[in-house]
Amino acid sequence: MRLYVIALMACLFACQQKKAIPPVVREPDYAKAESLIYRQNDSAFYYFTRVVQHSKDSLLVAMAYNNMAAIQSDAGDYFGSQESLLTSLKYLDERRERDHYCLSSDFNELGSTSLNLKNYEAAIGYYNLALKFAQNEDYKLVFLNNKALAWQKKKDFERAIALYDSVLGNPVPDAKVYARLLSNRARTKWLQQPAYNAAPEFWSALGIRLKQEDAWGQNASYAHLSDYYARSHPDSALIYAHKMYTVARQLNSADDEMEALQKLIALSTATSSKQYFTRYQYLNDSTQTARSNAKNQFALIRYESEKNKAENLELQKENADKKLQIIQQWFVIGGVLLILFYAWGWYRKRKRKLEWRAQNAIREHQLKTSQKVHDVVANGLYRIMVEVEHQEVIDKESLLDKIEEMYEQSRDISYEHTETAETDFQEAVAGLFETFATQQTKVMGVGNNKALWQKVDARAKTEVRHILQELLVNMKKHSHADNVVIRFEQVNNQVNILYTDDGVGLPAGNISGNGLTNTGNRIQGLNGTITFDTGAVKGTRILISFPIEYTHD
Repeated sequence: MRLYVIALMACLFACQQKKAIPPVVREPDYAKAESLIYRQNDSAFYYFTRVVQHSKDSLLVAMAYNNMAAIQSDAGDYFGSQESLLTSLKYLDERRERDHYCLSSDFNELGSTSLNLKNYEAAIGYYNLALKFAQNEDYKLVFLNNKALAWQKKKDFERAIALYDSVLGNPVPDAKVYARLLSNRARTKWLQQPAYNAAPEFWSALGIRLKQEDAWGQNASYAHLSDYYARSHPDSALIYAHKMYTVARQLNSADDEMEALQKLIALSTATSSKQYFTRYQYLNDSTQTARSNAKNQFALIRYESEKNKAENLELQKENADKKLQIIQQWFVIGGVLLILFYAWGWYRKRKRKLEWRAQNAIREHQLKTSQKVHDVVANGLYRIMVEVEHQEVIDKESLLDKIEEMYEQSRDISYEHTETAETDFQEAVAGLFETFATQQTKVMGVGNNKALWQKVDARAKTEVRHILQELLVNMKKHSHADNVVIRFEQVNNQVNILYTDDGVGLPAGNISGNGLTNTGNRIQGLNGTITFDTGAVKGTRILISFPIEYTHD
């Protein structure tokens, strides 16, 4: 769901109100960009780029980078947005009062991008800086709300609630801002104490938003109410999820529509869930494609702009190169001496390093053997048990074939045979989900498509198959979940796998067991990470991330 953040255009409006800068009509490119920002983002980005290349007004250049960052953030390019914001800050001076509005806007957006990247400490630091330079009380309330939200995401509920209480302890003249603070505080209290009765505050905030015709606020309220009633009153949760879905479509917000669809999938019947899942998959694919195209377009615009600038500086570069050649000659002489010195030290360390590698190879071989025993014998046998358990008529020949296959695999455990991933990995993953799905337990995969796995190599696919099997075995043995959703997505050069279920969950601070240990080792082997959310309100949440392209050991 979108964060409620101050619009980046606010700094321009505020500065003009104080007459701190000349009217933007003196800069035709800026005026053109501003007129296109809500209709043609790529064209607006192009004209803002022209401003930063040609304008002599440092504040106007800073505002142009500020708006470029907003466009990039809206397209999901958070790192590109941060780069533009940091560049904007270079053109601002803390000692100049006229720059303070843009400084506060830059730091607030840096906080929001950090929050989207789950870097909560950095987000809180940036929000503090935004508050330092804020000169408008309404903006301060927005920054304080964002800061409290960062504490909430960090699961430091005490600080978040204390901040909300301090703000709501004083009159809040803006009804929309008051509703936002009220609803967010109620959600934070509920996350801290699931038994807390947050419904009256949620309804009060929703009533204000309906009266104010605040569609974005209504969207947030329906999301909060759906989550709140998901366990106690699933029928009510479903109603609010439908309302959120309707508002999100009216707002033309793909992110909020996908969030509403996730809620509808989890709360609806199997027939309805299939319909929502189809819509979700289509929307997810189209959104990812559109954002990827936008990122490429912004990068191309920046590249062309930098290219033109580089051509104008070519003569200066040639002079600098001549001076650099002289310096490099001296560096070569010094480099040769350093190489001779370090070569002697390297030779002494080489023997110790070779011995360490030999010992490490032995340990690695033992670990791989242990993983094979666990995957082939333990999980293989358990998977056969699950299949047999839910078959009304047992096919003896099929069962014997599977046991024989597992027997042949177990004989080869001590040999270094490279496993090969299935040709149609998408179908293999779907088949794995069908194996563990029963009438009592729904297992649903989101985003499992051929395009996702196209660039992932065979070894990574094999490891992913073992990891998914381990998670489902663990769910079957311990979690006793009714619903399991496994979401796959590609973000830049990363594959993210989010596993969620509504079972008993993992014990806080005590993640153990051979299976989960092997899972962690596999992820490390792919240069990836695994995060167990032991603080979830219900069920289990596990986030797995690994790069599409990585260096093999």
